[in-house]
Amino acid sequence: MNTVDTVTTLLRASPLPALEARILLGHALGWRRTELITRADEALDAARVTAFRELEARRVTGEPIAQLIGSREFFGLDFHVTRDVLIPRPETELLVETAVQALEGRAARSRVLDLGTGTGAIAVSIAWSRPDARVWAVDRSAEALDVARHNAVKLLEPKRPGGDLQFAQSDWYAALDASLTFDVIVSNPPYIASGDPHLSQGDLRFEPRGALTDEADGLSAIRAIVAGAPTRLVPNGVLWMEHGYDQAEAVRAILTAQGFADVRSECDLADIERISGGRWPG
Repeated sequence: MNTVDTVTTLLRASPLPALEARILLGHALGWRRTELITRADEALDAARVTAFRELEARRVTGEPIAQLIGSREFFGLDFHVTRDVLIPRPETELLVETAVQALEGRAARSRVLDLGTGTGAIAVSIAWSRPDARVWAVDRSAEALDVARHNAVKLLEPKRPGGDLQFAQSDWYAALDASLTFDVIVSNPPYIASGDPHLSQGDLRFEPRGALTDEADGLSAIRAIVAGAPTRLVPNGVLWMEHGYDQAEAVRAILTAQGFADVRSECDLADIERISGGRWPG
């Protein structure tokens, strides 16, 4: 007698942690989480079962959940994810929160620049939080910019007061019009040192290496961003960057040496100094 595949039997037999198996099964079936409970003993379509088992097998090899289902929640928004971009992570929400706070009290239609936008998670989240802000998103990867554009169209109001997000394929500031200046610049640049063993572990194995490491000491991208910021910030404009857990002191030193004022770091929910920034006095 053939066994009938149901949510219950598939989850019991899965080698994955229960939560991961539920996420992948819900995605394969196109069901909400509540349906996995209320329809747990319903016989399932063979093609959907096959789709789940293929996802399950890929996850067993270590492929990230976000890439398997094509999405990841960030700042309360559902972002499309591909292998061409970094997977948005909760600790990066601190960068968005700090940038939005920096916009408080500034004139409407203030300009914001996100360098190395990837999925567009930072730029889109800022634009969603501050509909009046004018936001530019830069990445050197054309494929990443396609993902970011998709997310902007998907998640932002088409007639927001700040207008559409502006996208540019650029190596940091290089391709931006020389006259463009910004009130706030933010970046989550590649900051992992080239020899870091984490690059060959976990989800990082499947993410674009160029978005993770500068193939140097982990600070070269940060140095380039800081060096180019003075001509791109309005007087009293601010720059904030994400960095590694042990890089805050070095990043503050880079900012201070460049002439930034009010240089400081902010801690994430794990009490790790996750971002550092400062004000350009002009």
